[in-house]
Amino acid sequence: MLSVAVAALNEPEPERLWPLLAEALPPLCGGETLIYKLDEWNASSGTVGMPAAVADGFARLGEESVSLLREGYPFAPLYTAGRDRTPLTARRAAGRAWSTSPTARLIGDLMDAHHVLAIPLPKAAGPVTGCMVYRSGRDFTDDHVRVASELQPLLAAVDRQRRLLERLRRSAGPAHRAADTRLTPRETTVLLLLADALTASAIGRRLGISDRTVHKHIEKIYRKLGTRDRVGTVLRAQHLGLVPAPSARR
Repeated sequence: MLSVAVAALNEPEPERLWPLLAEALPPLCGGETLIYKLDEWNASSGTVGMPAAVADGFARLGEESVSLLREGYPFAPLYTAGRDRTPLTARRAAGRAWSTSPTARLIGDLMDAHHVLAIPLPKAAGPVTGCMVYRSGRDFTDDHVRVASELQPLLAAVDRQRRLLERLRRSAGPAHRAADTRLTPRETTVLLLLADALTASAIGRRLGISDRTVHKHIEKIYRKLGTRDRVGTVLRAQHLGLVPAPSARR
Protein backbone atom coordinates (compact mmCIF):
# COMPACT_ATOMS: atom_id res chain seq x y z
CA MET A 1 0.00 0.00 0.00
CA LEU A 2 2.85 2.36 0.81
CA SER A 3 4.48 1.88 -2.60
CA VAL A 4 1.15 2.58 -4.32
CA ALA A 5 0.70 5.77 -2.29
CA VAL A 6 4.23 6.98 -3.07
CA ALA A 7 3.78 6.27 -6.79
CA ALA A 8 0.44 8.11 -6.87
CA LEU A 9 1.75 11.18 -5.02
CA ASN A 10 4.63 11.47 -7.49
CA GLU A 11 2.47 11.10 -10.61
CA PRO A 12 1.95 14.53 -12.21
CA GLU A 13 -0.59 13.43 -14.82
CA PRO A 14 -4.13 13.08 -13.36
CA GLU A 15 -5.30 10.67 -16.07
CA ARG A 16 -2.62 8.17 -15.03
CA LEU A 17 -3.62 7.90 -11.37
CA TRP A 18 -6.55 5.48 -11.62
CA PRO A 19 -4.82 3.28 -14.26
CA LEU A 20 -1.94 3.03 -11.79
CA LEU A 21 -4.38 1.88 -9.10
CA ALA A 22 -6.06 -0.53 -11.51
CA GLU A 23 -2.78 -2.38 -11.97
CA ALA A 24 -1.64 -2.35 -8.34
CA LEU A 25 -4.85 -2.71 -6.33
CA PRO A 26 -6.34 -6.16 -7.19
CA PRO A 27 -3.54 -8.34 -5.68
CA LEU A 28 -3.71 -6.35 -2.43
CA CYS A 29 -7.27 -7.54 -1.75
CA GLY A 30 -7.29 -10.97 -3.38
CA GLY A 31 -8.48 -9.93 -6.83
CA GLU A 32 -7.26 -10.50 -10.36
CA THR A 33 -8.53 -7.40 -12.14
CA LEU A 34 -10.90 -4.48 -11.60
CA ILE A 35 -13.14 -1.90 -13.20
CA TYR A 36 -13.30 1.61 -11.75
CA LYS A 37 -16.09 4.16 -12.01
CA LEU A 38 -15.20 7.83 -11.62
CA ASP A 39 -18.82 8.95 -11.77
CA GLU A 40 -21.97 7.66 -10.13
CA TRP A 41 -22.64 3.93 -10.46
CA ASN A 42 -25.56 3.76 -12.85
CA ALA A 43 -26.39 1.96 -16.07
CA SER A 44 -26.57 4.94 -18.42
CA SER A 45 -23.47 7.08 -17.96
CA GLY A 46 -20.17 7.56 -16.23
CA THR A 47 -16.44 7.22 -16.89
CA VAL A 48 -15.38 3.58 -16.77
CA GLY A 49 -11.75 2.44 -16.70
CA MET A 50 -9.92 -0.87 -16.51
CA PRO A 51 -6.57 -2.54 -17.25
CA ALA A 52 -5.66 -3.06 -20.90
CA ALA A 53 -6.27 -6.82 -20.71
CA VAL A 54 -9.94 -6.23 -19.88
CA ALA A 55 -10.38 -3.16 -22.08
CA ASP A 56 -10.08 -5.16 -25.30
CA GLY A 57 -13.06 -7.30 -24.35
CA PHE A 58 -15.00 -4.33 -23.01
CA ALA A 59 -14.66 -2.50 -26.35
CA ARG A 60 -16.48 -5.35 -28.11
CA LEU A 61 -19.47 -5.40 -25.75
CA GLY A 62 -22.94 -4.33 -26.82
CA GLU A 63 -24.85 -1.52 -25.15
CA GLU A 64 -26.82 -3.83 -22.86
CA SER A 65 -23.67 -5.52 -21.54
CA VAL A 66 -21.90 -2.19 -21.00
CA SER A 67 -24.89 -0.99 -18.99
CA LEU A 68 -24.66 -4.03 -16.74
CA LEU A 69 -21.02 -3.31 -15.95
CA ARG A 70 -21.70 0.40 -15.41
CA GLU A 71 -24.45 -0.29 -12.91
CA GLY A 72 -22.39 -2.78 -10.95
CA TYR A 73 -25.19 -5.07 -9.75
CA PRO A 74 -25.97 -5.59 -6.91
CA PHE A 75 -24.09 -2.71 -5.30
CA ALA A 76 -25.58 0.49 -6.71
CA PRO A 77 -29.05 0.05 -5.15
CA LEU A 78 -27.53 -0.86 -1.78
CA TYR A 79 -25.09 2.03 -1.58
CA THR A 80 -27.43 4.68 -2.95
CA ALA A 81 -30.12 3.68 -0.43
CA GLY A 82 -28.04 4.84 2.53
CA ARG A 83 -24.79 6.37 3.75
CA ASP A 84 -22.91 3.12 4.39
CA ARG A 85 -19.88 2.69 2.11
CA THR A 86 -18.47 -0.53 3.57
CA PRO A 87 -16.82 -2.80 0.95
CA LEU A 88 -19.05 -5.75 0.15
CA THR A 89 -18.98 -8.88 -2.04
CA ALA A 90 -21.68 -9.54 -4.60
CA ARG A 91 -22.60 -12.88 -3.02
CA ARG A 92 -23.05 -11.35 0.41
CA ALA A 93 -25.08 -8.51 -1.07
CA ALA A 94 -27.37 -10.56 -3.32
CA GLY A 95 -27.18 -14.10 -1.90
CA ARG A 96 -27.96 -16.94 -4.28
CA ALA A 97 -29.40 -14.52 -6.81
CA TRP A 98 -25.88 -13.37 -7.66
CA SER A 99 -24.69 -16.54 -9.41
CA THR A 100 -27.68 -16.61 -11.77
CA SER A 101 -27.74 -12.88 -12.53
CA PRO A 102 -26.96 -11.49 -16.01
CA THR A 103 -24.02 -9.57 -14.51
CA ALA A 104 -22.45 -12.74 -13.10
CA ARG A 105 -22.77 -14.47 -16.47
CA LEU A 106 -21.27 -11.45 -18.21
CA ILE A 107 -18.15 -11.20 -16.07
CA GLY A 108 -17.69 -14.96 -16.38
CA ASP A 109 -17.64 -14.65 -20.16
CA LEU A 110 -15.66 -11.40 -20.25
CA MET A 111 -12.89 -12.04 -17.71
CA ASP A 112 -13.44 -15.61 -16.45
CA ALA A 113 -14.36 -14.23 -13.03
CA HIS A 114 -17.00 -15.50 -10.61
CA HIS A 115 -16.94 -13.05 -7.72
CA VAL A 116 -16.93 -9.28 -7.23
CA LEU A 117 -15.82 -7.09 -4.34
CA ALA A 118 -17.09 -3.50 -4.41
CA ILE A 119 -14.84 -0.81 -2.92
CA PRO A 120 -16.74 2.49 -3.00
CA LEU A 121 -15.00 5.72 -2.13
CA PRO A 122 -15.89 6.50 1.50
CA LYS A 123 -18.21 9.45 0.98
CA ALA A 124 -21.09 9.78 3.41
CA ALA A 125 -23.24 11.45 0.76
CA GLY A 126 -23.26 12.24 -2.94
CA PRO A 127 -22.72 9.98 -5.96
CA VAL A 128 -21.38 6.49 -5.33
CA THR A 129 -18.00 6.09 -7.04
CA GLY A 130 -15.16 3.62 -6.70
CA CYS A 131 -14.14 0.28 -8.12
CA MET A 132 -15.19 -3.35 -8.40
CA VAL A 133 -12.53 -6.04 -8.01
CA TYR A 134 -13.01 -9.43 -9.69
CA ARG A 135 -11.67 -12.91 -9.06
CA SER A 136 -12.29 -16.49 -10.15
CA GLY A 137 -12.60 -19.60 -7.97
CA ARG A 138 -13.63 -19.03 -4.38
CA ASP A 139 -15.27 -15.88 -3.08
CA PHE A 140 -13.32 -13.10 -1.37
CA THR A 141 -12.53 -13.85 2.27
CA ASP A 142 -13.19 -11.72 5.34
CA ASP A 143 -9.51 -10.73 5.28
CA HIS A 144 -9.85 -9.53 1.69
CA VAL A 145 -12.83 -7.38 2.65
CA ARG A 146 -10.93 -6.01 5.66
CA VAL A 147 -7.97 -5.01 3.46
CA ALA A 148 -10.40 -3.36 1.04
CA SER A 149 -11.71 -1.24 3.93
CA GLU A 150 -8.16 -0.25 4.83
CA LEU A 151 -7.54 0.77 1.21
CA GLN A 152 -10.54 3.11 1.04
CA PRO A 153 -8.75 6.17 2.52
CA LEU A 154 -5.90 5.68 0.04
CA LEU A 155 -8.30 5.50 -2.90
CA ALA A 156 -10.10 8.61 -1.68
CA ALA A 157 -6.81 10.52 -1.32
CA VAL A 158 -5.65 9.52 -4.79
CA ASP A 159 -8.97 10.58 -6.29
CA ARG A 160 -8.78 13.94 -4.51
CA GLN A 161 -5.30 14.35 -5.97
CA ARG A 162 -6.67 13.52 -9.44
CA ARG A 163 -9.44 16.11 -9.20
CA LEU A 164 -7.12 18.82 -7.88
CA LEU A 165 -4.57 18.19 -10.64
CA GLU A 166 -7.33 18.28 -13.25
CA ARG A 167 -8.54 21.58 -11.80
CA LEU A 168 -5.02 22.99 -11.88
CA ARG A 169 -4.56 21.91 -15.48
CA ARG A 170 -7.82 23.56 -16.53
CA SER A 171 -7.14 26.83 -14.75
CA ALA A 172 -3.38 27.28 -14.87
CA GLY A 173 -2.44 26.16 -18.35
CA PRO A 174 0.26 23.66 -19.38
CA ALA A 175 1.59 21.34 -16.69
CA HIS A 176 5.20 22.06 -17.70
CA ARG A 177 4.98 25.39 -15.80
CA ALA A 178 5.05 23.49 -12.53
CA ALA A 179 7.86 21.31 -13.83
CA ASP A 180 9.91 24.44 -14.65
CA THR A 181 9.80 25.40 -10.97
CA ARG A 182 10.57 21.82 -9.91
CA LEU A 183 7.39 21.56 -7.85
CA THR A 184 6.26 18.02 -7.17
CA PRO A 185 2.61 17.05 -7.84
CA ARG A 186 1.86 17.16 -4.11
CA GLU A 187 3.52 20.58 -3.73
CA THR A 188 1.50 21.81 -6.71
CA THR A 189 -1.67 20.58 -5.03
CA VAL A 190 -0.77 22.34 -1.77
CA LEU A 191 -0.01 25.52 -3.72
CA LEU A 192 -3.44 25.43 -5.36
CA LEU A 193 -5.10 25.12 -1.94
CA LEU A 194 -2.95 27.95 -0.59
CA ALA A 195 -4.30 30.10 -3.40
CA ASP A 196 -7.80 29.22 -2.20
CA ALA A 197 -6.86 30.78 1.18
CA LEU A 198 -7.05 27.48 3.09
CA THR A 199 -5.15 27.25 6.36
CA ALA A 200 -2.50 24.59 6.88
CA SER A 201 -4.96 22.64 9.04
CA ALA A 202 -7.65 22.82 6.38
CA ILE A 203 -5.18 21.70 3.70
CA GLY A 204 -4.13 18.79 5.90
CA ARG A 205 -7.75 17.70 6.37
CA ARG A 206 -8.43 18.02 2.63
CA LEU A 207 -5.41 15.91 1.67
CA GLY A 208 -5.42 13.53 4.63
CA ILE A 209 -1.98 14.57 5.90
CA SER A 210 -0.68 16.18 9.11
CA ASP A 211 -0.23 19.91 9.70
CA ARG A 212 3.50 19.28 10.03
CA THR A 213 3.64 17.68 6.59
CA VAL A 214 1.69 20.59 5.11
CA HIS A 215 4.18 23.08 6.58
CA LYS A 216 7.08 21.09 5.12
CA HIS A 217 5.46 21.27 1.69
CA ILE A 218 4.90 25.02 2.12
CA GLU A 219 8.55 25.56 3.11
CA LYS A 220 9.69 23.76 -0.05
CA ILE A 221 7.27 25.78 -2.17
CA TYR A 222 8.69 29.03 -0.69
CA ARG A 223 12.23 27.90 -1.45
CA LYS A 224 11.49 26.84 -5.03
CA LEU A 225 9.52 29.99 -5.86
CA GLY A 226 11.95 32.29 -4.02
CA THR A 227 9.28 33.70 -1.69
CA ARG A 228 8.97 34.19 2.06
CA ASP A 229 5.27 34.29 2.89
CA ARG A 230 1.88 33.06 1.75
CA VAL A 231 0.77 36.24 -0.01
CA GLY A 232 4.01 36.63 -1.92
CA THR A 233 3.93 32.96 -2.87
CA VAL A 234 0.40 33.15 -4.25
CA LEU A 235 1.22 36.31 -6.21
CA ARG A 236 4.38 34.71 -7.60
CA ALA A 237 2.48 31.56 -8.53
CA GLN A 238 -0.19 33.62 -10.30
CA HIS A 239 2.50 35.52 -12.23
CA LEU A 240 4.05 32.23 -13.36
CA GLY A 241 0.66 30.82 -14.32
CA LEU A 242 0.88 28.04 -11.73
CA VAL A 243 -2.46 28.99 -10.18
CA PRO A 244 -5.33 31.02 -11.63
CA ALA A 245 -5.59 34.75 -10.96
CA PRO A 246 -8.54 35.89 -8.81
CA SER A 247 -10.62 36.83 -11.85
CA ALA A 248 -10.11 33.37 -13.34
CA ARG A 249 -11.18 31.68 -10.10
CA ARG A 250 -14.36 33.75 -10.02
